[in-house]
Amino acid sequence: MEKNGRVLGVLGGFYTVKTDEGTAECRGRGSLRKQGVSPLAGDLVRVTVQDDGTGAIEELLTRKNALRRPPVANVDCLVLVSSVTDPAPNLPVLDAMIALAEEQEIEPVIVFNKSDLEDAAALHALYEQAGFRTFTVSAETGDGVEALKAALSGKICVFSGNSGVGKSSLLNRLDPRLGLSTGETSRKLGRGRHTTRATVLYEREDGGFFADTPGFSSLELPRLTDIDPDNLPFCFREFLPYLGKCKFASCHHVSEKGCAVCEAVAAGEIAPSRHQSYCAMRKEIDVEKY
Repeated sequence: MEKNGRVLGVLGGFYTVKTDEGTAECRGRGSLRKQGVSPLAGDLVRVTVQDDGTGAIEELLTRKNALRRPPVANVDCLVLVSSVTDPAPNLPVLDAMIALAEEQEIEPVIVFNKSDLEDAAALHALYEQAGFRTFTVSAETGDGVEALKAALSGKICVFSGNSGVGKSSLLNRLDPRLGLSTGETSRKLGRGRHTTRATVLYEREDGGFFADTPGFSSLELPRLTDIDPDNLPFCFREFLPYLGKCKFASCHHVSEKGCAVCEAVAAGEIAPSRHQSYCAMRKEIDVEKY
């Protein structure tokens, strides 16, 4: 019997597929291999399911995006978790991750954790004013977590954050069934010692899914140098009202006279730290390409 479903897990050539009637352990048809197609966790597929709960993936349906690592498809949100303090936030790295998510048409959601230790108002305002959904939370006290949970409802979310920012504690707050140990990674998310080859989406009670990454370095998006330099300004959404208004059409929006973006920075309409991050990325891309 053919039906549509979503791939929840991939391990050793087997695919766990969730359909309206439950889950099935499936293999991929040889036709997929001939096409060079490998289903990923998050993929929507058409499957044939037998009475014993086994089946086969007949067709991979259209993807809207796919990450290399973790190998997850159809990602709705990249949740970038930073701490307000201990460790201090690394804004250039955060801005680079945001730009790469924008390039992939994945919505970046910015989360500042540990608000119980230090005020996050300035950081929150910086990214909220830039046009991003931004949340200030305390995984320790639970403050702000319900608002974040509501914003992620029904979505496939990949979490990323450097060691020490409290990502595991935050995931536990969002769904206590995870049972993540702080400082460790849960086997429930497919990343324990004996399941390092597995890729698993964890289904939330609201119908959405979590996919975890241990740190920024384990989240593989395209390199900055893969971005067309002419497209980079469009990865900074607060630049958008000013693009096309510069004196020169060839403006790089770095320090040119008559640059509408630079004038917006000087007027306080674009945060200097965001523009500095853009300039550093632009330089890196230009050095690689030219």
